[in-house]
Amino acid sequence: MKNENRSKILIIIAMIIWGTIGIFRRYIPLSSGMIALARGVMGCAFLGAVMAITKKKFEWKNIKENLLILLVSGAVMGANWILLFEAYEYTSVATATLCYYMEPVFVMLVSPIFLKEKLSVKKVVCILISLVGMVLVSGILKTTEFKVSEFTGVFLGLGAAVLYATVVILNKKLKPIAAYDKTIMQLLSASIVILPYVLLVDNFKEISLEPVNIVMLLLVGLIHTGIAYTLYFGSMSNVKAQTVAIFSYIDPVVAIILSALILKEKMGMAEIIGAVLILGATLVCEINFKKKYNS
Repeated sequence: MKNENRSKILIIIAMIIWGTIGIFRRYIPLSSGMIALARGVMGCAFLGAVMAITKKKFEWKNIKENLLILLVSGAVMGANWILLFEAYEYTSVATATLCYYMEPVFVMLVSPIFLKEKLSVKKVVCILISLVGMVLVSGILKTTEFKVSEFTGVFLGLGAAVLYATVVILNKKLKPIAAYDKTIMQLLSASIVILPYVLLVDNFKEISLEPVNIVMLLLVGLIHTGIAYTLYFGSMSNVKAQTVAIFSYIDPVVAIILSALILKEKMGMAEIIGAVLILGATLVCEINFKKKYNS
């Protein structure tokens, strides 16, 4: 029980850390590609160091059996980061985060095709409610106030959610593999794919960073990726999958609260209702009421 409670606390800490990444992105004057690359490289190095210190060894046989999926999912993960960081630039942190948390909806939509899972009535209702919430959050109904940049941010956030859903689907196709092996290979793959993109698109001569910007970048790479991934993957085996899924909603809640307190990003009543609909519907889908009632 003590190990379970400790693991729950560590997962909650990881979710809180991830909930702050949008705030940090606002204070790093680099392209989304550069930030994603730094995140992948530093996260990979940190997890590798953790494995070395704890004397964990790579299980090469399992890595080879999953190599193609690991490489593809890692590449998709890198593109997912770029779109999410771009979304933060075009719209509020709260809106981008809520768009990103449409990922479970996309997974549910394609699960009958790729995972052979039935789409229950409850899931269909949750999907429809989430879509209504997404319309409210996007602000598209506010014809007099709606800005093109807002739509761009919403589109990028939803694109990141689609890519994240793709990573989730691909991970479900993996054969048995250790969490650290999987994560390091995916981070490495993400970095390899992002590097040529950054070299082609960005001009390194124009980079000018203040000490505070460098610190922020290091924090995103080491804390938001390395430490948060270590806490998450090092603890999830001691906690029920449903509990982990429910804890994941701490991330967007923290992002919404901090965007209001620190960035002074206000949400109107329509956006608030939309946020409740999105998070509420996806949360209800994660809860197995029958199992809970019978236990």
